Amino acid sequence: MSLKKFKPTTPGQRHKVATDFAEITASAPEKSLLASMKKSGGRNNDGRMTMRYLGGGHKQRYRIIDFKRDKFDIPATVKTVEYDPNRTAHIALLFYADGEKRYIIAPTGIKVGDIVLSGKSATPNIGNAMYLSDVPLGTVIHNIELKPGKGGSIARGAGTYAQLNARDGRYATIKMPSGETRMILTTCLATIGSVSNAEHNLVVSGKAGRSRWLGRRPRVRGVVMNPVDHPMGGGEGRNSGGHPRSRNGMPAKGFKTRSKSKYSDKFIVERRKK
Repeated sequence: MSLKKFKPTTPGQRHKVATDFAEITASAPEKSLLASMKKSGGRNNDGRMTMRYLGGGHKQRYRIIDFKRDKFDIPATVKTVEYDPNRTAHIALLFYADGEKRYIIAPTGIKVGDIVLSGKSATPNIGNAMYLSDVPLGTVIHNIELKPGKGGSIARGAGTYAQLNARDGRYATIKMPSGETRMILTTCLATIGSVSNAEHNLVVSGKAGRSRWLGRRPRVRGVVMNPVDHPMGGGEGRNSGGHPRSRNGMPAKGFKTRSKSKYSDKFIVERRKK
């Protein structure tokens, strides 16, 4: 997939950078794998706004994604590669040999007609789901489970991947997308390859309206608010807001919020780089 720039025929086109969607092979989703999505506009069950800067946006339907990859030893053919409005990565529609259809997160390089497999009999090819005990060392992986059978939760965004560095007893050592090195049980599943749409971070929307289409409302900086609205608000003229902190007073920009006694600390070999 490549990026395309536009001639500045309008102000919104001047700085716009978009993907050409060359990988996408279908424009309509599989109806049996759709679910309705209701927008909250950031309001809770009392109708009160609990999340700011949300609302509007185009109506969307959720694509049901198979993060568990638990149809073991049944080959599946890639039928389409599709756009998903609910995530940054593309998705692939699989037709299994027994007739079932499922969506998975599309890895980089997957094509229509490819055969993918999951389980003990799978080989380390793009799109196959394997146990960490069977993945060759040094392999690039994504959609990694943290608990066996729970479904992949690590490295699911566009262009992300992790790497299997070592195995020791029950645990595999994984280098995470953040740079953190962590131990995960070898009975967890992971998918071979990196996530598709790696150039997503280079996209430039070009205008504020495109953010509104995605349901994002304008975000107001705390330093321009009044003292009643934010700890960094107030002051005459362009006074700085003091120490950076959130609206409820929690320090930001370097302040560690992770619990010092978190149960998963013992699985972290090396913390992520700042």
